[in-house]
Amino acid sequence: MENSFPVLGHWLKCIFMTSGSTTTYLFLFLCFMMVACKKELSSKKSVFPVPKKVLESPQALGDSTLSKSIYQDKVLGMLLGSAIGDAMGAPTEMWDRKVIVTQLGYISSPDPVIREGSPEGPWAYNLPAGGTTDDTRWKFLIADFMSQQDLQKLDSKAFAQYIINLYLAEKEDIKQSDDFGPEEMEKQMQHMTWLQEWAKVAKPYVDGDIDGFRDAANRFYGGEMACAGMLYAPAVGVYYPANPAKAYQESFQLSLFDLGYARDITGLTAAYVSKAMQPGITVEDIGQITRTVDPQHYFESRLVGRIANRFYQDARQIVYDAKGLTEADIDAPLRIPVNYPYSELYYAQTEKAYELLDAKLQDIPFHAGEIHLINLTAIEFGAGDFKKTIEFVVNYGRDNDTVGAVTGAILGAYLGAQKLPQDWVDVVQKTNKEVVGIDLDQVAGKITEKAFGR
Repeated sequence: MENSFPVLGHWLKCIFMTSGSTTTYLFLFLCFMMVACKKELSSKKSVFPVPKKVLESPQALGDSTLSKSIYQDKVLGMLLGSAIGDAMGAPTEMWDRKVIVTQLGYISSPDPVIREGSPEGPWAYNLPAGGTTDDTRWKFLIADFMSQQDLQKLDSKAFAQYIINLYLAEKEDIKQSDDFGPEEMEKQMQHMTWLQEWAKVAKPYVDGDIDGFRDAANRFYGGEMACAGMLYAPAVGVYYPANPAKAYQESFQLSLFDLGYARDITGLTAAYVSKAMQPGITVEDIGQITRTVDPQHYFESRLVGRIANRFYQDARQIVYDAKGLTEADIDAPLRIPVNYPYSELYYAQTEKAYELLDAKLQDIPFHAGEIHLINLTAIEFGAGDFKKTIEFVVNYGRDNDTVGAVTGAILGAYLGAQKLPQDWVDVVQKTNKEVVGIDLDQVAGKITEKAFGR
């Protein structure tokens, strides 16, 4: 500012001599001083510290301390846990919980799947106990897709093309069918119909048709915020053990069928499985990463923040309130379902949790937000007990095979296959291998060889 004074004096002297006005001279002098001071102040840096962005994606793919045998046990645990939840929810998928009680009593083991076949459901009528739906098929498909990929960075276009190729293959099989009866044709139609919604979105994505992809994605299953990515996200998460940020990013990369915050939930679902595979953690640690793993910065969304975290908070509040019930709060005899194996107090607490969940239901049962909420509530409520957690899900109803598959996958990865209920494991393994056509042990081996061969 000192260097400005000679110039200032020269110009002001000229003005003074011209105008002869002392007032003018003083006014202009003050104006110049204000500008010079303002310029000097603006050049100073703020004295306040500025927080730095935290990098959430380390270079390593996963925890290198996991031995191959422990890793494979956790992978198989994820697959078996998911298949158990799928199988136990399949007979009553979309049922109301009151209907479940009147028709079946309390579900405490895998039951025969007495229902018609459907594209998204079982592909045959009346499967034996342990039969599964598309929730288990997606784990099988992801293992096949991932076996062909670079795990460092998954290719969403390759994933879309993979789905298109499957769809076209199923479509071609229909054309080549020369069976006289309609049964074989109907069976093949189910395969194609299951993939057609996905292929409609995948095709414009691969073609680079931005408008076509936008329109197809917003018509996907009616344009609802469906749980598309949650069907396969658990199987993505196991490739990145104990690295939830990386598992989130890669699953998010493949979530091209999700809308809005459903993509965040897909990423979190893979992250939960990844965290569950970390040795030495508690079951509470799994859900808590909802607050810390946010590679896409949903917490920074203006006016809204991270909706998935609100579901996590709701789940914790529901469990806190439900578990707060005591025997003194039971003011009338409860009508306990047939075959119920636990105490009256535990039943009252479960019913309280169900009532609180009822107040937060979405328009459709397979809404990503609803499945996310029930899943987190069940894990909090069950506190690491696999049987009680899965029973909580399947007896609640709604889209209980998908919620059961997600919840079972997370807890299965946490506990490992050897710690799952052996009676449930035996039924699900046998039926999936001999009837459904999916050998879960073989899929676990395929995932392990890819992960350890990278």
